[in-house]
Amino acid sequence: MPTIPSPEQTPHRQRQIAESFGVDAERYDRTRPSYPEALVEHIVSASPGRAVLDVGCGTGVEARQFQAAGCTVLGVEPDARMAEFARRQGLEVDVTTFEAWDSGGRVFDAVIAATAWHWVDPVAGAVKAAEILRPRGVLSAFWHVFQLPDEVAEAYGAVYRRVVPDSPFPLQAGTRAAAMYRPILDKTAEGIRQTGRFDEPLESSFPWERTYTRDEWLDQLPTHGSLTRLPQDKLTQVLDGVGAAVDALGGSFTLPYTTVAITATRSGTP
Repeated sequence: MPTIPSPEQTPHRQRQIAESFGVDAERYDRTRPSYPEALVEHIVSASPGRAVLDVGCGTGVEARQFQAAGCTVLGVEPDARMAEFARRQGLEVDVTTFEAWDSGGRVFDAVIAATAWHWVDPVAGAVKAAEILRPRGVLSAFWHVFQLPDEVAEAYGAVYRRVVPDSPFPLQAGTRAAAMYRPILDKTAEGIRQTGRFDEPLESSFPWERTYTRDEWLDQLPTHGSLTRLPQDKLTQVLDGVGAAVDALGGSFTLPYTTVAITATRSGTP
């Protein structure tokens, strides 16, 4: 079940949600999954060098993976709490939105955004990426697309709609993650095309899975955008409902993920 605002509500304008993840940065970093090594290798191998700008870097989960692959990474992050956590992990971070960020004349071989590009204006962001990328540099935005077991998704949706009836998050029973992410993927690709400064964007998929215990899933759940701003009493109601559903499955479940990337190469002209 997707936990991103409906694409029709232009997520990049939902700044109160976009800048809410730092409410518990340590939990976010501890529980959010990293990205497939094959994806990191895919981006690094396609780039002309190892200078990477990480848009919406958060606590630096993916930035540390790119550093481990031999890259020099600069993060841009609008939430000062997330940025401070990332700095403590050894990442250099500028605190601002990507659209407002001043490059100071710096150029990069790759611009990445890990589960963050939907918080960026898809056209303005692509234009800025083109401005700071070297010729043949790479822009890659990627997301974890996952589908909860029906029992967990239905319990989550039912209690969430009861507790937060006016939420912008479309947590409806039967909602398929792939269908919900499709508009975001398409808007990302179209924003890149509109700049006229990239080769045709390509979509790549990297499937994997992870088994979660009840406690592990309930530990991660408060870091999702649908829950970061809830008062504790409402959050407890949601977690209790989801926890009961996981208990009914035997206390754990295997979650299939597909990490989907939209990647484009900057044209060779200045």
